[in-house]
Amino acid sequence: MRAPAPAYAAAGDTIAMATRAIGAGLVDAVELVGEVQLHVHRDALVPAMIALRDTPGLEYQQLMEIAGVDYPQRAERFDVVYNLLSLTRNHRVQVHVATDEEHPIPSVTGIWPVAGWLEREVYDLYGVLFEGNKDLRRILTDYGFRGHPLRKDFPMTGYTELRYSEEEKRVVYQPVQLAQDFRTFDFLSPWEGAEYILPGDEKAKPASAAPAAASPAPAALPQDKGAPTPLSADQVRKADAEGSAKEAPKASSEPYAKTTADSTADTGKGSAEPDATPKPADPDVIPTAGKGQNQ
Repeated sequence: MRAPAPAYAAAGDTIAMATRAIGAGLVDAVELVGEVQLHVHRDALVPAMIALRDTPGLEYQQLMEIAGVDYPQRAERFDVVYNLLSLTRNHRVQVHVATDEEHPIPSVTGIWPVAGWLEREVYDLYGVLFEGNKDLRRILTDYGFRGHPLRKDFPMTGYTELRYSEEEKRVVYQPVQLAQDFRTFDFLSPWEGAEYILPGDEKAKPASAAPAAASPAPAALPQDKGAPTPLSADQVRKADAEGSAKEAPKASSEPYAKTTADSTADTGKGSAEPDATPKPADPDVIPTAGKGQNQ
């Protein structure tokens, strides 16, 4: 059975219907990364929300969230973003309203009562005022908190810190005391080189003359079979066929310990060890029929 509504509403149709429903109160309507953003003037917010909720074809029944954004470089530095959901059309839309510290935004608690606490969060964290909210007070920060912590000009450390005082046997507030200043890390690789001079490098004397060109390294000789070699297998076979000179095999642990490889344990060549001698028979073990060592 197919669903009576489409799985996902088209963004173009939503923008066209919202433009007709909101009218002059709509400042701009754009689609970014598959999401519809409606920029509405704050004086037309309540009629626009009612139109988005009640207009057939839009029907955004639920207010899911209210968020704040701070743009300090703008005259109206704050954006209050309302996220609406249409259960009928399986679609979401964002309504943006711009304001500043002085001009309040009309409250939408008369449309969605859940907006009461959401507007309190935006007020607490950004300082945006909502006209018509009957309980506009802080909801996330502590009693007596100064400032609004999500503003871009609010210090990361805040102004006060709290701790438990053993002398007073209670939690006390005091000005922030940093144990150390904030440090910056560049995360640049020292092997690739940094764009700045490290402390102490400025004392280094510049080179008076360019260093002489290094003499070319001698061509590498193929090592004996069984030893590690920088040459490829085809080059080794070609050298064997031509009878070219071979370099003495090196120990696998070079340069950390051994400098030569005198046994097959070092080279893996398979020849007998130079110091191999017949092992003496153990006189204590005389295998005889029925009278072996374990009999």
